[in-house]
Amino acid sequence: MTDAPHHPIQYSDIERARERLRDDVVKRTPVERSTSIGELVDADVHLKMEHLQWTGSFKTRGAFNKISQDVADGVDEFVAASAGNHAQGVALAATECGADSTVVMPETAPQAKVDATRDYGASVELVGEDFQETMAHAQSLVEGADAEFVHAYDDPDIVAGQGTLGIDMYEDLPEMDTVVVPIGGGGLISGIATAIKHHDPSVRVVGVQARGAETVHASLDKGAPVTLDETDTIADGIATGGISELTLRTIDAHVDEVVTVTDDEITRAILLLLERAKQVVEGAGAASVAALLGDDLDVAGETVMPLLCGGNLDMTMLQTVLVHALTDRQQTLRLRVQIDDRPGEMERLAGLIAERDANIHDVRHVRADESLDVGEAYLLFRVETNGAEHAASIVTTIEGAGYTVDDVTRGT
Repeated sequence: MTDAPHHPIQYSDIERARERLRDDVVKRTPVERSTSIGELVDADVHLKMEHLQWTGSFKTRGAFNKISQDVADGVDEFVAASAGNHAQGVALAATECGADSTVVMPETAPQAKVDATRDYGASVELVGEDFQETMAHAQSLVEGADAEFVHAYDDPDIVAGQGTLGIDMYEDLPEMDTVVVPIGGGGLISGIATAIKHHDPSVRVVGVQARGAETVHASLDKGAPVTLDETDTIADGIATGGISELTLRTIDAHVDEVVTVTDDEITRAILLLLERAKQVVEGAGAASVAALLGDDLDVAGETVMPLLCGGNLDMTMLQTVLVHALTDRQQTLRLRVQIDDRPGEMERLAGLIAERDANIHDVRHVRADESLDVGEAYLLFRVETNGAEHAASIVTTIEGAGYTVDDVTRGT
């Protein structure tokens, strides 16, 4: 396939970017077949494990491609705005090129990502409650200064650098029918799609956006980038709230399909990857697998490569994801049992739950509730179970002993 002249990113740009990358900055990440996920979607699934990159994401590719060229031209100071992954990519690339970097991050950025960015050599400033404020401050730092601003996706050198991953993916699995790539600002999928379509135009390139940060469909319909005032998703790595003219044009030229996934679907994908693939992947990185498991993308009978693009999952978010997923599976059960408030009732109920081989995580005694008569109380149990059938058997056992019990798992 020959690149059309009007396409903003040429395959030759990606080839030159690949020549600039160094093995000690960007490594060749593995591909692993997942038979368990493949069985769920009736496809031959190969996971591209870019979350195992040095910084935990693909971002170093684009950052190093841009910064290495600018340093050669005499620039020695760089500024970026990021919630985490781009921050680390810029920090590492600048340090390896012998330059200074300042990264502005939102005040709500996970401490682990802030610490990692500093560890890679950047000065970090925490500014803004949302990313728009963060971006505005970062851009103000280069006004009238000698520093260069490194945009996360609205830069041809960044997109070309990300496209080197597309070459790797095609070389890893040239027989693939479909590649699935998360979309935030669009730089990653723009580079990957350009590279893959150059080698084989028949490969279907599918983009995935979080529903709470979806902008591509509206932008394509309008013919111009659409920006959201705010985003709402656990996948902070793709919660840019907008794409650029550069990435919109490239997506329009090379991407075959864009689907959206919910936070619930992303959560299930994170847990599935933990359990079946033994991989810790952040929300943005798991979006591709969430798309495979959803209803909007049919890959039955195909050879598919979903991209796991980021592995910087904050431990607080991991806890949130696990609690949500275990609740969804009824492996965490919350029961409200009405009792006569007298000695021995808690012990008796604990014994009934133990009979079903379940573990009580905690229990709370409630007497002050307007629905209770004098001498009555509620015991609120949080119980660990093996799943829905086990949970139902526990409820049945307690009811069989004469108690009124309510499953309040989703109500508290």
